Amino acid sequence: MSESEKSARREIPAPSIDELRQSAATLNFAFSENELEMFAGLVAPMAGDYALVESMADPRLPVNYPREAGYRPEPAENTLNAWYWKSTIAGAAGGKLAGKRVVVKDNVCVAGLPMMNGSNVWEGFIPEQDATVVSRVLDAGGEILGKAVCENFCFSGGSHTSATGPVRNPHNPEHMSGGSSSGCAALIVAGECDMAIGGDQGGSIRMPSSFSGCYGIKPTYGLVPYTGAFPIDQGVDHLGPMAGSVADCALLLEVLAGWDDGRDPRQDPRLEVKPYTRALSGDARGLSVGIVSEGFGTPGSEADVDAMVREQALRLSDAGATVKEVSIPAHTQAPGIMLASILEGTLATFTDFSGAGPNPKGYAFTDAVRFYHEKRKTRAMEMPVTVKTVLLFAHVMRERYGVYYSAKAQNLVRDLRADYDAALAEFDVLVMPTTVMKALRIPGPDAGDEEIMANALPMIGNTAPFDATGHPSMSVPAGMSGGLPVGMMVTGRTGEDDVVLRVCHAYEQLGG
Repeated sequence: MSESEKSARREIPAPSIDELRQSAATLNFAFSENELEMFAGLVAPMAGDYALVESMADPRLPVNYPREAGYRPEPAENTLNAWYWKSTIAGAAGGKLAGKRVVVKDNVCVAGLPMMNGSNVWEGFIPEQDATVVSRVLDAGGEILGKAVCENFCFSGGSHTSATGPVRNPHNPEHMSGGSSSGCAALIVAGECDMAIGGDQGGSIRMPSSFSGCYGIKPTYGLVPYTGAFPIDQGVDHLGPMAGSVADCALLLEVLAGWDDGRDPRQDPRLEVKPYTRALSGDARGLSVGIVSEGFGTPGSEADVDAMVREQALRLSDAGATVKEVSIPAHTQAPGIMLASILEGTLATFTDFSGAGPNPKGYAFTDAVRFYHEKRKTRAMEMPVTVKTVLLFAHVMRERYGVYYSAKAQNLVRDLRADYDAALAEFDVLVMPTTVMKALRIPGPDAGDEEIMANALPMIGNTAPFDATGHPSMSVPAGMSGGLPVGMMVTGRTGEDDVVLRVCHAYEQLGG
């Protein structure tokens, strides 16, 4: 048992009559005082089971590599405001990632380094264990340089919501780097690291890759373990690589991917891990590419983005691919279905499950669970407008309808997945703009909640559907317009991350 556990050990008293009365009212039980006294006697022995659990040592994952305490860099050393914390952690003497400098999104636990998750609610939390992906990077010889700023609770596609201030686009500091893996993208493009571990629940790897001009792949759902990262909804949580090239994304995916011994309930042990770097043939011969009509001309689309992505997608024919237009009408409804499908899970994760999420038979970082359970009550008003809006709406819907609409939306996700799969039966990959607009301007320091909210989610339309369906999806730089990057998104069949990487690499080799 750690020293922090010993000092935090608590008594587990039996529930009082007042506590039972309050809980009964919440559960819609109408008990008399005599019945409450009866239930007090019935539940009292159960407190002993909790006391037993409290007395036992909490199983811990090993922390194998020494690390400095580190520091929060001053503005002169952090011109894009993309670093949350700097600390050098050297990994194994050799391995696939030897010589690679890696940063970690700040919703992922690194033992001994503060984790803020972009929010004042988390300020002061220092994890005691490494997330599985962190251990895998270090075991593969990578050097971790620290934590990259992420958006407040990872709930924004813009880079303007973090409690530490906006992350600035490396091409134009008046514009966003994209979110929620905002710091990761900015640091890669600025050359301050080679690779990053990002997270993606609605596009949060691909959107900053698009806005900032780097490469980022949201892997097939469950391919990379989420153990040790703060979730939003278990059905859409993804971790994945971001880097300055397709080859580095493929290399990092080889290290991160694979079964985590049942610690992450998102994973399926039958999902095959492949040698992704070997898929990078430099061409796309024999492959077919479908340009998804509904991914263009959507509300908020910018004409230069649409034109550039369509033009660049057609260039894949120069790499040997067959390129044709395809229509998937359901794509226009997909973002709404996706959001409805996660709201109940998000509410449960942020409230009922104290940040752990419904995690049957998985492994929880209990130090994070205890910290968040306490702070979410005393610091609730520190939550961003994005999270407050979603939790308020989700709670009203739960009280009004139970989980009916969440359950129905989950059913609709199955149909949505089938629609994409039908197109992917004809084409090896699907292509569309990653974000239908270039990087938005960062709202001013006096921006109100309505403006902050308005700039947080308008860019998720093409990315969010594939978090719900689980298909692998990657953003690649398609060019520059008006001094800002444009991103092209390539999406493939479930489990065929290698094909997505191959197509993106073939495009990268075309140059220009």
